[in-house]
Amino acid sequence: MTRVAAVQLAPVVGELAANAATVQAALDALPDDVDVVVLPELATSGYVFRDAAEARSCAVPAHDASVTAWATTASRLSRGTGGIVVGGFAELGDDGAVYNAAAVVDRTGVVGVYRKVHLWDGEKACFTPGSEPPLVVDTVHGRIGVSICFDVEFPEWTRMAALDGAELLAVPTNWPWVDRPEGERAPEVQIAMAAARVNRMAMACADRCGTERGVAWNEGTSVVDADGWVVASTGPGPGAAIADLDLAANRDKTLTPNADLHGDRRPDLYGPLSR
Repeated sequence: MTRVAAVQLAPVVGELAANAATVQAALDALPDDVDVVVLPELATSGYVFRDAAEARSCAVPAHDASVTAWATTASRLSRGTGGIVVGGFAELGDDGAVYNAAAVVDRTGVVGVYRKVHLWDGEKACFTPGSEPPLVVDTVHGRIGVSICFDVEFPEWTRMAALDGAELLAVPTNWPWVDRPEGERAPEVQIAMAAARVNRMAMACADRCGTERGVAWNEGTSVVDADGWVVASTGPGPGAAIADLDLAANRDKTLTPNADLHGDRRPDLYGPLSR
C-alpha cells in the first residue's frame, strides 16, 4: 500500500518567504509514514495575480531553493526510505517564459516538472501554457502522473495520463468557490471522481483554503481511489487528507472478464476528438 497525503493550505499572493515557511510547516506536520505528498497549485507564490508583471516577480526556476527544499521532506518520508513531494509553483523557464508549473521532487531533488496546458480564465494573461503531455514519472512508490487544476476538466488529458501508465494522478489545484446544492461536493471533486473511475487511476487533489483578493476557494482537497470514491478529504481550513492506496492494483483495467477500460477503447472512431 502507498500512503498518500493531499495538503490544503493558504499561501498569500506575493509573499514568497512566508509561503515557503507555510509549506514547510505543513510538510513538517505530516507523519513520516506518508509516501507521496501533493501540495496546492502555485503554493510558493499565491494565485490571484494582478497582471503578468506580478506573476513574473513571483516566478522562480525549478532549481530554486523554495522548490528543492522539498527534497529534505522527501528524505524523511516513507519512514526515512524516501518519498515523493509534488507541488505547484510559478516557474521562470530557461526560455524566459513564466509557467504555472508543478515539480516532482524526491530525496535527490527535482526529477520532473509539468507545465499547465489548460490555463483558466485570468491565468491566460499571466502565464505561457505548457506544450507537453501530462507528466508521468516512475518513482519508488509507483508511476505518478501530474496535471494541474483545470487540466482535469478535459477528459482527454486524464485519459492520456492513464494510457501512459499513471497509477496515481497528482493534481495541485486552486478551485474557486462554486455554488452548489446543499450536501453536494464541489463539481471539480465530482469530475475527479469520474476521471478516476473511468481510468482506474487514483487521484490526489490538493486544493487551497482561505480567501485571496476577494476570491474564496472550494477547499475541496480530496484523495480519490481507482473506483472513484473519495477516501479522504480535509474540509475547511488547512490540513491534510491522508489515505492508503493500492497503486499496483490500478494497472489492471478489467472490470469483468469481458470488459476492459483500455482494451475496449475504439480509437479508430475517436478521430473527431483531435479536430
